[in-house]
Amino acid sequence: MSGLTHFDAAGNAAMVDVSGKAVTARTATARARVVMAPATLAMIQQGTAKKGDVLGVARLAGIMGAKRTSDLVPLCHPLPVTAVTVDLTPDPAGPAVEIAATVKTTGQTGVEMEALTAASVAALTVYDMCKAVDRGMRIEGLRVTHKAGGKSGEFSQA
Repeated sequence: MSGLTHFDAAGNAAMVDVSGKAVTARTATARARVVMAPATLAMIQQGTAKKGDVLGVARLAGIMGAKRTSDLVPLCHPLPVTAVTVDLTPDPAGPAVEIAATVKTTGQTGVEMEALTAASVAALTVYDMCKAVDRGMRIEGLRVTHKAGGKSGEFSQA
């Protein structure tokens, strides 16, 4: 088979060969949100969760998740991640915690999976740290909202 595909000539799953692709600066941003009860968000904002600083721990977990993406997602290339930022913003109107994860690298393939993993792990951490007081939380809206670099160019959506 020709082109970039996750199948080899025999139709078996295989890692895409990116050796012929140019090394370029690449970045991706993914977003998600954790919707919760108003009292849960207040607890997070006041710093009174029994498990500690929810936003701080979730930020660190998201960063660590981005760095481990190739260990979690089959056929995902291990990348030299050069920067990861995970922003968690309380939204009282939700009520929710909004998550934005941006990952950068200089390499032969993009970092969309790393950004998605960072946002996912951060959201899961918020859930884990608050589930004892709010079993009705839900994680929603996981998506790539920006991507730049590489042959396919730039992509943005809200």
